[in-house]
Amino acid sequence: MEIRLIPESFDPQLYNSTTLHPLQSWEWGEARKQTGLKIIRFGEFSGKILKKSYLMTLHKVPMTNFKIGYIPRSGILSKDLLNFLNQIASKENIIFIKFEPYIFKSEIRNPRFARRAKLDSSLEVRRTKWETNSKFKIINSKHPLFTQWTIIMDLSKSEKILMENLKPKTRYNIKLAQKKGVFIKEESNKKGYEIFENLYFETTKRQHYLGHDKNYHRIVWDNMKNKVSHILIAYYKDEPLSAYQLFIYKNRGYYVYGGSSEKHRNFMASNLLMWESLIFCKNQGCTEFDMWGSLSKNYKQSDSYAGFTRFKEGYGGNFTQMIGSYDLVIKSFVYRIYNLAYSFRKFILKI
Repeated sequence: MEIRLIPESFDPQLYNSTTLHPLQSWEWGEARKQTGLKIIRFGEFSGKILKKSYLMTLHKVPMTNFKIGYIPRSGILSKDLLNFLNQIASKENIIFIKFEPYIFKSEIRNPRFARRAKLDSSLEVRRTKWETNSKFKIINSKHPLFTQWTIIMDLSKSEKILMENLKPKTRYNIKLAQKKGVFIKEESNKKGYEIFENLYFETTKRQHYLGHDKNYHRIVWDNMKNKVSHILIAYYKDEPLSAYQLFIYKNRGYYVYGGSSEKHRNFMASNLLMWESLIFCKNQGCTEFDMWGSLSKNYKQSDSYAGFTRFKEGYGGNFTQMIGSYDLVIKSFVYRIYNLAYSFRKFILKI
């Protein structure tokens, strides 16, 4: 298998056919370029045939000449890919490359999957270090961008079975919202996006959440709309109460962003909206739905994200553990300094 860069002139549809996740899609790469990042697309080729594609974004470290590479939600990186990334890292002055594969831990323990992915027998994700080859320094990331757990819904079941599998409180809240007159509309257009944006930033302000700015979200929407991204809105009469931005990629739906109003909170609009989001994705041909992160299945009610996890858990999905987040360390000394500075910054922000 030969590893090669993928040019801008490449067929986006062919590229997407060899990726796992919307954050590896051609459209996501275009969005990240427009936010000011350099992107590198590369793939595994058998002759002229592209077998697997990968997207890496490069992030400048402020006030330095260094960069960080990030490969979100890809497949497993082979030795050949790691060699290729080392070469790129030298040219781009990269400290480390973070990669967060979209691989479930249950898959990696399956011998058939391991053979199919051509994994080394030395691969052991439960240890502190993951070393496919002593040449590469790959460690568990101290600063993952994704949670290690998510909740996956099986949408291949009938709508009746999906309803029966809901937690009683969730089912009650859905029916309450319907009784109150809440209804759901897909509005994957300019008007719908603007409603979503207003509710999303109203929510981030209310919850003191520091995320991306409006320009970032508009760039993502402009590049992903209709092909990947869809907007669903919960209304009471003519008033929007809650809005979600969903991704649909291949046979899986994803809950990515959501926002809600402070008005009529006792109408449980968000409960109905999530239910209708599942049905919407099912009707679009999805067989699974990823809730985009959660705490572990043994989470404590005192955890800061317990409420959000409890909300997602109410839909009857399965807690699913990913294999984790890893850093391919290129410059060991600078990497240690970076981690110290990162930890210090987080400490200062908490004061």
